[in-house]
Amino acid sequence: MTTPPANRTPRQQQLLQQAELHASRKEWDQARESFRALAAERPGDAGVLLQLSYVESLSGHYRAARDYTLAADRLHPREQEALHELLARLRTFNAIPELHACIERLKPLDRVPIKVLLGAAAQCSYLNEQDRALVLLDEARRADPNFPPTLIARSQVLMYLGRFDEAEAEVTRGLQLGPDIPHGWSVLSKLRKQTPASNHVARLRQQLQRPGRPPALTAMLEEALHKELDDLGDHAQAWQALERMCRAKRSTLDYSAASTRQLMDALASLPTDAESRADAGAVAGPTPIFIVGMHRSGTTLLEQLLDGHSDVRGVGELYDFTCQMRFATDHHCRGVIDATIIERARGVDFAPVGAGYLDGMAWRLGKERFFTDKLPSNFLNIGFICRALPQAKILHMVRDPVETCFSNLRELFSEANPYSYDMAELADFHHQYERLMAHWRAAYPGRILDVDYRALTRDTENEVRRVAAFCGLAFTPDMLEIGKRERGVATASAVQVREGVVSREVPKWAPYEAHLRPMIEALRAR
Repeated sequence: MTTPPANRTPRQQQLLQQAELHASRKEWDQARESFRALAAERPGDAGVLLQLSYVESLSGHYRAARDYTLAADRLHPREQEALHELLARLRTFNAIPELHACIERLKPLDRVPIKVLLGAAAQCSYLNEQDRALVLLDEARRADPNFPPTLIARSQVLMYLGRFDEAEAEVTRGLQLGPDIPHGWSVLSKLRKQTPASNHVARLRQQLQRPGRPPALTAMLEEALHKELDDLGDHAQAWQALERMCRAKRSTLDYSAASTRQLMDALASLPTDAESRADAGAVAGPTPIFIVGMHRSGTTLLEQLLDGHSDVRGVGELYDFTCQMRFATDHHCRGVIDATIIERARGVDFAPVGAGYLDGMAWRLGKERFFTDKLPSNFLNIGFICRALPQAKILHMVRDPVETCFSNLRELFSEANPYSYDMAELADFHHQYERLMAHWRAAYPGRILDVDYRALTRDTENEVRRVAAFCGLAFTPDMLEIGKRERGVATASAVQVREGVVSREVPKWAPYEAHLRPMIEALRAR
């Protein structure tokens, strides 16, 4: 976080240094006071307001942080660093109309710095607006066709759009120009199945020999190496790469299984359906279909099938409901939920939460009567969803625990799912998730439909008919034509889901069974 130095007086420079020192020490009250003093002296400086937004977020104050971001946006900043930060903050607070307007103000795009174009494209991609992101990346590529970060970012968006050959050509060129960018190797490894005649194992190992690489970037390279070795059937070496990936990533994370259990206990202690039934009436508008469960349980596949219905719009993984809960409780947290949100939720009026959620979704929607919200970890929010949106349909993907956990173990998430890099922690989390889902089913009978992944892949039509009936939809054959989907898919299943419905006779974890034995035994223990 930086404030533009232009025209800064000695006193303003001193205030900035004091504020940044307090912030580095997590002395939020003092940091806030210094930044406010600086803002009073520089009322047109959007960068200072963004600094205040960060301070309020880090001290847990959602509404004040959002207000400072919107105040910064109203100044229409043109300075590169402020613009880059503003775009990210607007998405953080789900201020999407403001984000779109900010991007429109950048035009003509040929005058926009590449860093700002890349930042704007990243925010659009996070929102699953891949076509809008590609326009920005195309302009960045035109401005400098040899800038590796542009080529690699563009390859990822092309992958999300299912344009795999173009993506491979783009990321290959990016890595020729910038071979030390781990993200590029990660994208390249995922675009197709590697073969003995065509793979990148030697080059990945060469990259891993470079000293001094941060653990997070090492983990990215190890993930790519694991995937390629797995494709080649070298399961012994693939497992070693997976272990190194998990160790490297886990070393960067602060996770406590005990805290997770306390969180689940707190959720289970909330008012039940009988106590909260009258919280909110159905809000006029389209009906949300929440698809929840563990990550890597088949939620993307289910959404793609539903998206084939003419009356359903598939939207992707959204944090919109989490944003509404943060606003309602005036608390900014990392992740979907935390103990403070749960405690403050006891005093929340849920009718505005539901209305705010649907208002915030409006820009994404068309004429369809239903839309999907496919954030798996919304299973934590089920109690709040039921109270805020009585008309919502909740589909819970259920998959074999070993398949689910192995798929999580080998996936390198961003900052989500910190439990998924240690087999004992992963198995424990799965138990806690199952316990909470059992509670939700009992507390909200009839509101949740379990959808079995095995049935969905082996008896697809009948399972889709069952899902459609639960949602109040008439089954149509188009729902099964998954290969015709053109919408962007910005999830870990971006490549896999384009293959259609696949039923495996031998699970992916089978070659690793001996290594996975501790996790398998922990999952089967009750």
